[in-house]
Amino acid sequence: MSSNQSKATKTYVITALFAALIFLATAYILHIPTPATGGYIHLGDSFLYLAASILPTPFAVIAGGIGEALSDALTGSVIYALPTLVIKSIMVLCFSSVGKKIITKRNIVAAVAAGLICMGGYYLTEAVIYRNFLSPLVEIPANLIQAGASAVIYILIGNALDRLNMKERIGANL
Repeated sequence: MSSNQSKATKTYVITALFAALIFLATAYILHIPTPATGGYIHLGDSFLYLAASILPTPFAVIAGGIGEALSDALTGSVIYALPTLVIKSIMVLCFSSVGKKIITKRNIVAAVAAGLICMGGYYLTEAVIYRNFLSPLVEIPANLIQAGASAVIYILIGNALDRLNMKERIGANL
């Protein structure tokens, strides 16, 4: 197997692992339903942020979009699966995987921007689904909690992985 094939295989495997981790963290780990709109609070976004900080952008988009949308499809929120695929894919674009570190100033700002994109995206999604712009306001506090918790978890795990030089160990720029 050539070096390029080996590198590609490693990238595909890590992408698949992230998609699975994002799915599990979104669907089952601290999955708290919000009855008002049928959504839920989860920490899957923290792993989406990690994927976006480690994988090349197209692969992070695939891992995040598939992991999060699959979670909606398999946990009773099917109506959100397609919007989730779009929203989470856009969120990934805030991050940079360039360099040897996961946690950089840019990626900390990206976590805030991604949280705002998430809140805005789901607000618009729910406004379309419920055909008004007032009822989705009830979800904003839950979305703020999710965005804030996901950013904190991302920073904590990212710092731990940076101390272990994880990006360098797996091939910094896959």
